[in-house]
Amino acid sequence: MAWFPIKLIPDNTHVDFVGLRRICFTVTALFMLISVAFIAAKGLNFGIDFKGGILIEVRTPGPANIDRLRNKLSGLGLGEVALQEFGAPTDVLIRIEQQPGGEEAQQAAVAKVKGALGNAVSNYRRTEFVGPKVGDELIEGSIIAMVLALFAIAAYVWFRFEWQFSVGAIVALTHDVIGTIGIFAVLGLEFNLASVAAVLTIAGYSINDTVVIFDRVRENLRKYKTMEIKELINLSINETLSRTILTSLTTLIAVGSIFVFGGAVIRDFSFAIMFGIFIGTYSTIYVASSIVIYLHIRESVSGGDVGAARDNGGA
Repeated sequence: MAWFPIKLIPDNTHVDFVGLRRICFTVTALFMLISVAFIAAKGLNFGIDFKGGILIEVRTPGPANIDRLRNKLSGLGLGEVALQEFGAPTDVLIRIEQQPGGEEAQQAAVAKVKGALGNAVSNYRRTEFVGPKVGDELIEGSIIAMVLALFAIAAYVWFRFEWQFSVGAIVALTHDVIGTIGIFAVLGLEFNLASVAAVLTIAGYSINDTVVIFDRVRENLRKYKTMEIKELINLSINETLSRTILTSLTTLIAVGSIFVFGGAVIRDFSFAIMFGIFIGTYSTIYVASSIVIYLHIRESVSGGDVGAARDNGGA
């Protein structure tokens, strides 16, 4: 019996990606402006990792009644108190803003919470306190980590290819990072250390996709020395389109399963990864590749086998 493989993407596609670059640049600019505006005006919903406070995870005897628990805690004078289901219907996560007065005040607040909840809670699974100094240090460290990651990626692409590719890659990565952080601001999702990990994961995923396309672009630049650069970029994207779509699709299936079945604790993280896959794929095709067109890449590559020499030297 003959076996016929299923092809999601037909061979020899001829999609005119480059022809849409001006429209996509406009969409990209608007998206970036909206993201920056929301980050600046609304700010991020920092989790306890960054802004400090008390985190209590409890388990109730039966399915938790969030409204009833909230009413028990609302009159304690502890400031902002947030409750949410955490995984199972019997698990509840309680967040309380930092109390003035140091560690003793935090312990007193925890005692108040336990006294108010009484028999409504069967088990206190964990209690954590994060001070504002630690939160500030984590914010600073997270920013440094993201900036250093972007520069390291840019340096790698510059060494691996030519500087024009590095510029395209760093612009696309900046788009991905700001866009992902922007969606947290727009939707009011909690931004914590897991969110930082999600942003860095998206950057790694995006540059992996970008390098595959750039490698094909450079190969075709030497193979088709008289082909117009726009046509050559289109050819390169179409030749790697099947790999791009299938990689994105299989990753989405895996992350989507985590989003649906992983519970509340990692839902925001998995959502950020899914969103990042979409914008990472988009930026690779419509941002990074299109920018290379305007940077005279053909002159740099056709003038000599610079990239090949770098590859041989690094082998």
